[in-house]
Amino acid sequence: MTIQRPSFDRAAELREEPGVLDRLRGDAATRVVVVREGRLRVVDSALLRVPPSAVGDATWALLGRDSDGSALLLAAAPPETDALDSAPDEIWLGLRDLGGRIDEQESEVLVGAVALAGWLRDAPFCPTCGGGTELRQAGWSRRCLVCAREHFPRTDPAVIVAVESRDGERLLLGANANWGGRMYSCFAGFTEAGESLESTVHREIEEESGVRLSSLRYISSQAWPFPRSLMVGFRAVVDDEDAALADGEEIIDVRWFTRAEIASALEGRGPVGLPGPASIARALIVDWHESRT
Repeated sequence: MTIQRPSFDRAAELREEPGVLDRLRGDAATRVVVVREGRLRVVDSALLRVPPSAVGDATWALLGRDSDGSALLLAAAPPETDALDSAPDEIWLGLRDLGGRIDEQESEVLVGAVALAGWLRDAPFCPTCGGGTELRQAGWSRRCLVCAREHFPRTDPAVIVAVESRDGERLLLGANANWGGRMYSCFAGFTEAGESLESTVHREIEEESGVRLSSLRYISSQAWPFPRSLMVGFRAVVDDEDAALADGEEIIDVRWFTRAEIASALEGRGPVGLPGPASIARALIVDWHESRT
């Protein structure tokens, strides 16, 4: 469903090398992916790699080693840059645009680059004292110049759940208010302070859909850099099917779908829209549908 074993070498041992970014930027074999406002350039279903000399103003970090063993850097470019924007056959695309069009390693590079670029852009100051920071560990940590605290890219865990009937033949999905009722998806929510993932599942499902769960099991996870989430996917069995009721705020409608209806929706024939192929939500729906077909 999602990447289970790392397919991209992050070369963490190089992060402590003094001056490693300067050294790699001067190496002719080094390649760079540029991120601008969460988007990268894609050519023939692969992320565009360029030499460091082709990049203008940017904040730099080490992503790792590419498939050929060469160093791969991140250049987080400011929104107004026009660097690398002239070739007509290359397009700036984001994770949602790409869906399943790139392979596992490219997807891992893409998500890591977007997540790290977002942190480099959004967290220049110390959250403890407000002081300025300096980048360390080849772009993977910041040290406060005032209080000397060290900070790292943050990841916020969230659960996402495919809720099925007791007989396993129907799937409960919800329509989020932000989608205007045009799409139905799995239920999701962030883990609160002091909660386990399992407690989050039970709380979120009851809050959003009104039902209680009799069982749940972990399926898979997906890094989702909007801005810094880790989506932890579960399947759960409902205990009280007739209690399903939307909360009316975040979720404006909940509905049970048969396998035939889900099959039709996955093919784009209705009765409702489903999440795109880039999301773990769709993967959970497909996993449920294929488990009995």
